[in-house]
Amino acid sequence: MQIDLSHPDFQAAIPIMKQIEAAGYEAYFVGGSVRDALLGLPIHDVDIASSAYPAEIKRIFRKTVDTGIQHGTVMVLWHGAGYEVTTFRTESGYQDFRRPDHVTFVRSLEEDLRRRDFTVNALAVRHDGTVIDLFDGLADLDRRVLRAVGDAHARFHEDALRMMRAVRFQSQLGFAVEPATQAAIQANAALLEKISVERIAAEFTRLMLGQARAAGLQTFLATGLDTHVPLLGAHRAGLVALAALPPAQITAPAVAWTLVATLCQVPVHPLMTAWKQANALAELTQRATQLCAQLAAPTAWQLYQAGEAAVRVALAAQAYLVPAFDGHAIAAAYDALPIHSKRELAINGAALIQQGFTPGPQLGETLQALEAAVVAGELPNEREQLIAAAMV
Repeated sequence: MQIDLSHPDFQAAIPIMKQIEAAGYEAYFVGGSVRDALLGLPIHDVDIASSAYPAEIKRIFRKTVDTGIQHGTVMVLWHGAGYEVTTFRTESGYQDFRRPDHVTFVRSLEEDLRRRDFTVNALAVRHDGTVIDLFDGLADLDRRVLRAVGDAHARFHEDALRMMRAVRFQSQLGFAVEPATQAAIQANAALLEKISVERIAAEFTRLMLGQARAAGLQTFLATGLDTHVPLLGAHRAGLVALAALPPAQITAPAVAWTLVATLCQVPVHPLMTAWKQANALAELTQRATQLCAQLAAPTAWQLYQAGEAAVRVALAAQAYLVPAFDGHAIAAAYDALPIHSKRELAINGAALIQQGFTPGPQLGETLQALEAAVVAGELPNEREQLIAAAMV
């Protein structure tokens, strides 16, 4: 079978492959870019695998960077861009159930592909577009099936994160997890506790943003993976409700986490801390989740305190929670607020001090009262009138 390699990312990397082949070695495109090209999906990073060892790649190309040379990866700098070339390898000893203790470089493409996670990710492509399919990955692509390469139990013992990748791919690609692979996930689900929370969270977030979110969540629950991630195992009903939400694709992580917090009824900050999410995302999710509970009749002050980003997130989340919900009026109410942040207030502490106010708590309370009055429409946002109100 031939694949169309007209995408600019492939075209830019083909000269590197040709130069490797001219030196007497093999080179192939591998991984997600091959899978996505065959599925007609957008191409992101292209990965090159080669029979050339790292030292040999460094001899072939004048400019290289040792980005992961202990695992066989060398970045080739080519016309202002970097392309990672990884030597065919086998791996052994996975004491942390994530990274191999030993990596052995090999010359065999088949040995390299045999260690990959799923058959649809174990395809290789020559620079002329010829597809090398040693594990029936093309048939699984046609059937839209996720199947572990070889022994699924062995693949998940090598890298337990692959179990989360399975349900993420199910959601992202709309594929089904084949029964033997799903049974192996269920049998090995407890190994997920060996994996860093940050990596699990990245896969879970991508699952929540996938086109087939419900299917991914259903497998997540059916295999018991949910009982081996922070906090959510005790909130199965919430996860079931998540899977039952309208199928429209979620487009932002904050919307996803707002839905998780709301339906699982988990306080946002403990949830986001347990999942080691960024402070900015946690704060945005907190404000959006709080506003979701107020959307029946939000006050101007509640909208103001939430802020534009949280209002947009809350409205997006509410559209899943209440299918008949129409947030246009609330969005318009937010847009119509006299001010949207304290910086827009026509007066500040310095101006009040000039009027004789003493720095301290009373000054802060006065400013806050003026801010609230402007937001509520009780005072115009005009300097002289605000000063007059402050002096009363």
